[in-house]
Amino acid sequence: MNITVLSPDKEIFQGEITSVKVPGVNGQFEILRNHAPIVSALVEGPVRLLKTGGEKVTFSIEKGFLEVLNNEVSLLVQGVKEN
Repeated sequence: MNITVLSPDKEIFQGEITSVKVPGVNGQFEILRNHAPIVSALVEGPVRLLKTGGEKVTFSIEKGFLEVLNNEVSLLVQGVKEN
């Protein structure tokens, strides 16, 4: 599946991933391939991307939104702190 991570001033990450773990309002949750369509608010906390080659990318977000539709993930965040 493909993900695009955007903040108001720049693109943070774009590429193929196998999963993404995000800090939802009611706790962390993970998105895998063929996930049902979803839109969710996110709170401050860590995001973990697992790229298709197995490499992990982690960073912390201030808050934002996640949208999943047809294996396309959009992560719109207010700010990012790289780990």
